[in-house]
Amino acid sequence: MYKSMGGLFHKLRHPQRCYVVCTIPRSGSNLLTDGLRATHRAGMPKQFFLRKFEARYGAELGLDLVADYPGYVRGIVNTKTTDNKVFGFKLMSWYLDDFITRLRDTCAFGDAATDDLTLLRNAFPRLCFVHIHRRHKLRQALSTARALQTGLWKVQKGRTTAREPQFDAELIEQSLKEADRQEKIWYRFFQRIGIEPFEVEYEKLCQDYEETIRSVLDFLQISLPRGARIGPPVTIRQADEISRMWEERFLAERPSAYSAYSPAAG
Repeated sequence: MYKSMGGLFHKLRHPQRCYVVCTIPRSGSNLLTDGLRATHRAGMPKQFFLRKFEARYGAELGLDLVADYPGYVRGIVNTKTTDNKVFGFKLMSWYLDDFITRLRDTCAFGDAATDDLTLLRNAFPRLCFVHIHRRHKLRQALSTARALQTGLWKVQKGRTTAREPQFDAELIEQSLKEADRQEKIWYRFFQRIGIEPFEVEYEKLCQDYEETIRSVLDFLQISLPRGARIGPPVTIRQADEISRMWEERFLAERPSAYSAYSPAAG
């Protein structure tokens, strides 16, 4: 134990600023966080606080999250930073409340009277909020329906699907409704804590990847070395001929199901 803790403390960088990428499934968060991580200046943003991933990260760092959850949080924050002392992480709205409750229950970052924003900033110094969303809700629902069927949530070269997806109008409509429900969790949360997050639109990220990554870095007040370039994205867009055909078929079969979620333009 002493050896692993010694290795842990050797890596400590004590972040001067933290940020969280707030998202829901199929909003482009992997595309964004992969791009930020690739700069080597914006932390190593991942879902460190998703329950099913915590055991792996805890074992990696020699942290016992069951016996000492505050120690796990601090250990992640202090080791998953870049050399410029920036820490980033990602949260999905569906486990936002659970995560805040767990932070509060430790009594290490606040108590029952501590408001959510103060609680979070006690755990994550100078925490800033980046919200990535998708303007075209139907295409997001199509992507979700495909991922649910194939088991492939992050499309990269060499990765194959578990099975071929089939058009399922009911699943697509359910995905539309669920995305709307999850997105509203974020909007209510931002309103409750009184902050306006930096907004990133998935469609703009795809259209101008480098400029969008740079705009997030500017918001976070992170500078890149002179002459540094932002490389091409690692994550591959899922949209293809299947997506186009599914979109046309869904609009033909269930036009009213989409009317409430259609984008203002485009």
